Amino acid sequence: MSTPKSWLDLPADHPFGLATLPYGVFSSDDPDLRRVGVRIGDFVLDAGAAAELVGMESGICWAQPSLNPFLSLGRPAWAAARTWLTDVLSNPAHRDGIEPHLIPLMEVTMHLPIGVADYVDFYASESHATNIGKIFRPDGEALTPNWKHLPIGYHGRSGTVVVSGTNIIRPMGQRKAPADPAPTYGPSVKLDIEAELAFIVGDSTELGSRVDVDEAADHLFGVALFNDWSARDIQAWEYVPLGPFLGKSFGSSLGAWVVPMEALAVAKVPLPQQDPEPLPYLLSSYSSGAGESGSGASIFGLDVRLEVRINGTLVSSPTYAGMYWSPAQMLAHMTVNGASLRNGDLFASGTISGSEKHTFGSLMELTWNGQEPLTLDDGSTRTFLQDGDTVRVSGWAPGPDGARIGLGEVVGTITPASA
Repeated sequence: MSTPKSWLDLPADHPFGLATLPYGVFSSDDPDLRRVGVRIGDFVLDAGAAAELVGMESGICWAQPSLNPFLSLGRPAWAAARTWLTDVLSNPAHRDGIEPHLIPLMEVTMHLPIGVADYVDFYASESHATNIGKIFRPDGEALTPNWKHLPIGYHGRSGTVVVSGTNIIRPMGQRKAPADPAPTYGPSVKLDIEAELAFIVGDSTELGSRVDVDEAADHLFGVALFNDWSARDIQAWEYVPLGPFLGKSFGSSLGAWVVPMEALAVAKVPLPQQDPEPLPYLLSSYSSGAGESGSGASIFGLDVRLEVRINGTLVSSPTYAGMYWSPAQMLAHMTVNGASLRNGDLFASGTISGSEKHTFGSLMELTWNGQEPLTLDDGSTRTFLQDGDTVRVSGWAPGPDGARIGLGEVVGTITPASA
């Protein structure tokens, strides 16, 4: 079934047409009056005000400063809301009532779309994990023995997840290079990016329950672009034996627009073959056999294309399709011990890197820990980020009838370490 056309008469290739309809939180004249908006073209629909016209139940949840109340309604409500939005933005009979609630994008301020409940960051790219293993453990195996048996992750700091456009202050911390006689304290000198995809979770569960891969779709609301800024020198000194801590927790940037999973239906692709086959709790009951765990409806990859720019220079073009672990498997593993889900939970994919250098999603890989500097368009070089650098990650996915599903962008500028 083809996607209807909007009465806004958008270009067929507009990344924010009716096939996308992402959610965000915005304010306009009053910065304290934050509410849920839906992007269509270069406008933001005040969703709550529009829904109030017809008594749409979601309208109450949309007149809120975060998506969390809407996330709590669950998938049937999410699907009904998307159907209603598509109808009112395509049926000319609704134009007179809806158009007054469309605000030009340039006249709004975007805010963090969710109140982040818990934040987990995974490590789902085999290429990235292999590259980092070679750099951090040059005399050992690149992949740890557990990597192909379970989705590796760590719990991050939800309070330092910030919306796109927020400046990132260079972190302070302990550093110790292998040749240094003792650790030192100061600003990170190896500040890095990690181009990622974030998954937004709704329909909370009780402590002690588990979500299996075939139930994951009931909780996966949508995706947004994500940059998990990383202080590699702080990380390298602290991560043994308990993993990332202060090298990660100083800031992570989340895109302002959350694209519903329904918009990515055409972008679903099979996973790479998983060998050895994962344990049964990481497999779909609809899968067709050993080595085909990605062929079931529940376990899938995503054909998402990213571009990473530093001060306007394109430095990388990662693709998500090669990620080893499915979002459904990550969610199932995250809850297999009985950990509950909360509305507004966020888990990220980990750095998206392919097998070729131009698809590496971090400077650690692109410059091979500083040994191979990048040259930007202005002639300057980078091994890691300098103060004043602006990083912009953008992305899109294929949609129905040749449309592009826009994921917007996630942007951050590095400011000097505070005294």
